[in-house]
Amino acid sequence: MPNKLADHYSSILEILGEDVNRGGLVDTPKRAAKAMQFLTDGYEKNLEDVVNGAIFEADSDEMVIVQDIEFYSLCEHHMLPFIGRCHIAYLPQGKVLGLSKFARIVDMFSRRLQIQEGLTKQIADAVQEITGATGVGVIMEGKHMCMMMRGVQKQNSSMITSVMLGSMRSSDATRNEFLRLIGK
Repeated sequence: MPNKLADHYSSILEILGEDVNRGGLVDTPKRAAKAMQFLTDGYEKNLEDVVNGAIFEADSDEMVIVQDIEFYSLCEHHMLPFIGRCHIAYLPQGKVLGLSKFARIVDMFSRRLQIQEGLTKQIADAVQEITGATGVGVIMEGKHMCMMMRGVQKQNSSMITSVMLGSMRSSDATRNEFLRLIGK
């Protein structure tokens, strides 16, 4: 696949009017192909492998929050980056997930083409599925290059999306505790 991607990048550069044989562009198609493979390697991963058995028995049923997980992704509309922070909360029910696995779940779904709304839901559903928590909340704050670099070109715009499942959705007190603890 890398060679096929590189060939397509070479064609794109030529269509744009570039000389793919000039010094600065000779290896650009190969580098662009390698970068795109890395930026979309979430397609090659699945939840079971990412979690890798890091689910542990626990007596706790109190809220667990992992906040400020950096993410970057590519929007499915323009294939331009959007970047930001993800905050995840869950209410365990007999088992907890290893801390690093939250970041790995965020990365797995982020490295696919999509919109932020869908990404937020994918992460929430995955945490719910893997932990069996009584409640899950995910809030994502993103800056979208498709809005900043093109179109309306609004440099200070950002987007916040949230998905609340179970008691995070049904209980105002639980949801408000999450929001208060992450400073929202």
